[in-house]
Amino acid sequence: MRSLTSRLVVALTLCCLAAAPVVAAEGPPNVILVMADDLGIGDISPTNPACKIKTPRLQAMADQGMTFLDAHTTSAVCTPTRYGLLTGRYNWRSRLARGVLSGTSEHLIPADRPTLGHLMQSAGYHTSMIGKWHLGWDWHKAGGDIDFTKPVLNGPDINGFDAYYAHCGSLDMPPYVWVDTGRITAAPDREEGVTAKEDRYGWYRKGPIGADFSIPEVLPHLFDKAISTIESRAADTKQGRPFFLYLPLPAPHTPIVPLPPFKDASGLNPYADFVMQVDHLMGELLDCVQEAGLDDNTLVIFTSDNGCSPQANFDLLRENDHDPSAGYRGHKADIFEGGHRVPLIARWPGHIAPGSSTDTLACLTDIYPTLVELTDQPNADRGGEDGFSLLPLLTGSGSSKRTSLISHSIDGSFAIRQGPWKLCLCSGSGGWSEPKEAAAKKQGLPPVQLFHLGDDPAETSNIANAHPDRVAELLLLLNAQVQAGRSTPGNQLTNDRDVTFLPEGVSLPTAN
Repeated sequence: MRSLTSRLVVALTLCCLAAAPVVAAEGPPNVILVMADDLGIGDISPTNPACKIKTPRLQAMADQGMTFLDAHTTSAVCTPTRYGLLTGRYNWRSRLARGVLSGTSEHLIPADRPTLGHLMQSAGYHTSMIGKWHLGWDWHKAGGDIDFTKPVLNGPDINGFDAYYAHCGSLDMPPYVWVDTGRITAAPDREEGVTAKEDRYGWYRKGPIGADFSIPEVLPHLFDKAISTIESRAADTKQGRPFFLYLPLPAPHTPIVPLPPFKDASGLNPYADFVMQVDHLMGELLDCVQEAGLDDNTLVIFTSDNGCSPQANFDLLRENDHDPSAGYRGHKADIFEGGHRVPLIARWPGHIAPGSSTDTLACLTDIYPTLVELTDQPNADRGGEDGFSLLPLLTGSGSSKRTSLISHSIDGSFAIRQGPWKLCLCSGSGGWSEPKEAAAKKQGLPPVQLFHLGDDPAETSNIANAHPDRVAELLLLLNAQVQAGRSTPGNQLTNDRDVTFLPEGVSLPTAN
């Protein structure tokens, strides 16, 4: 953490900058893309005025940029959302039909699939990835055991990143070793784990852990790495070679391990403390950008991979009047809004109007075409096939062309949104909240749910029976986008698998 003297210097510098006119820097901007892990839309003040967790640095970021109030992940869980973010393609088009990968899973994104890394490389950017990968890479395995002396193959480097420093999966998934562009930094020297009975917040699965890997230190360590990367790239940036940094965080996902001075600082619980630590470290990152003289020529995007997890202890948070889903139904894993509606903040001084917000429907797949337009590259058939550029919104020059959104839950259930109408193709939550799918079917609940989010943002009333024409229209729209291999204009594409989305007993209507 930075010293008090350093923070005072930053404050004085910002005061001087506030008095000066904003002048946009020349040349393509650096791009820093930060993705929190299991952070709910209600967990930060920019997207929830009733938030009980103090998040002043993210609030300041929002005050200096644009906040999206209707932004969504492609999935309600982590691996598929990361796929969608990096490829600009709906995750369910890939071979991963449901669930998430483990820490020992093989790589999900093939080398020939266009990604944000490839896109930014082709625009002349230096590309780096630091943090939680969770998209699989190929350990060398002998008899089922990992040989840590051998290089890791098919990591982020095949997906367009010049360098990476990463952990394989979620921070509660072994093995716990750092991999630096294909090589582990220290071999495991012990096995370690904590059960949920021992610590309901700080648990993690038992497995091999590297000599230089400390679970409580992972979050600040990754920010230190990111700050060092920004500082090391500053000179090249000023000479015309910008950088793209993808920083997927392991927090506030389990293990929830806030460090002093954040431990017990929220007055709520360890989860809220951990969110406060994320907020503070984001502030340190933004301070670094400013101190390096890159502020006016760096686009910083902050978001989350899905809604908040029940590991946060919803009952205790509710007792303290805090709702991680900000009134929306459900949470991580669910097809309901709380599963996939997430914070999305963009800051780019001199280009994005400070303190602006938008109710425009957005998806994390939109970041791909946004960066295509930002770097003035031609649109291609593959890459960003399910995204619409947000750049006109960010710069105030136009609007997004997105009119619909397809969402996906942990069990593979689908939903499609058009305007305020949302059709969920499952009887229950499609995830972890009640009613879970098996229970919903036993209760005889209908296999489709239609909601009008304008009238019913909490998704309390299923009005499918009252609007059969709307149900039919949305089913046909979903089918058309599935079959086209894309949801944007362009040539027909293929999915990586046979995609099915209709619940048992539901059939497609006949098109007029």
